[in-house]
Amino acid sequence: MSNILLLLACLIIGILLRGRKILPDNAANVLNTFIVYVPLPALTLLHTVNVQFTADEALPILSAWLVFGASFLFFNGLKKGLGFDKLTVGALTVVAGISSISFVGFPIFELLYGAEGLKLGILMSQSGTFLVCSTVGIATVSVYAASGEKVMWRKILRDVFTFPPFAAFCIALFLRLVGYQHPSVISDVLSKIGSTLNVIALISIGLQMNFSSLNQQSKPLFWGLFFKLCLAPLIIFLVFVVLLRQHGTAVQISILGSALGSMNTIGIVAIRKGLNPNLVAQMIGISIPLSLVLLPFVYFLIKNL
Repeated sequence: MSNILLLLACLIIGILLRGRKILPDNAANVLNTFIVYVPLPALTLLHTVNVQFTADEALPILSAWLVFGASFLFFNGLKKGLGFDKLTVGALTVVAGISSISFVGFPIFELLYGAEGLKLGILMSQSGTFLVCSTVGIATVSVYAASGEKVMWRKILRDVFTFPPFAAFCIALFLRLVGYQHPSVISDVLSKIGSTLNVIALISIGLQMNFSSLNQQSKPLFWGLFFKLCLAPLIIFLVFVVLLRQHGTAVQISILGSALGSMNTIGIVAIRKGLNPNLVAQMIGISIPLSLVLLPFVYFLIKNL
């Protein structure tokens, strides 16, 4: 409950700061740059070094990759029929294709499934949604941001490998390979630096929410929310339960995680690259609280799987 109140409070603060013009016009860009270069790499170093993975816990990780792939196919398949431009298609692909697991999912998974749910949530976040964001997510943003330009794959790869959280992820993987574990003091420092992420990210999104453009964005917003909150969990259910005949907590976590609202991290990256910033901000600001309203119904339907 506290995370939901924090979400609403930060969005409202951002909207009020924007409306009263208290901060400079480029304040959101400054905050977004800070997020990418400071708290995100800190959290990556903190969690990736310590996370453990076994083959029987692969489903939540796989679900994140499946949802992103489905999002790419869905919005690219519909773009001509719906009349969406390239920037809108790119924005919808990344924000509807990646869930907010660490911010929204962790407390929900722990509440519903205890320590096992939290462990699966961490795996789904670090090796699933976060890795999707740092690799194919960044690549997708770079491709669609190059609107009207020839796609330069060398530049795309440079964007991926110079993305600070991905660089931190590579460093953390190396540290795991050599058997390194964070001393408690280092973990504490990284945790405190990373704790600034959600407040700053959500205030930044609030700064960029423009409800005067809601009418112009209603069509892509509808399709983005429809995919994120309805189609994504349905796809995971069909693949894991109907096709693969898998059951248990890992399957339920996978479905619930797919039904959560959009990840603010990839939203920040998309906004920085100019992928329909108003739509991205509205998708995050609306999909997260709306997903929390719908989540009890999803849980009721899947709790006996």
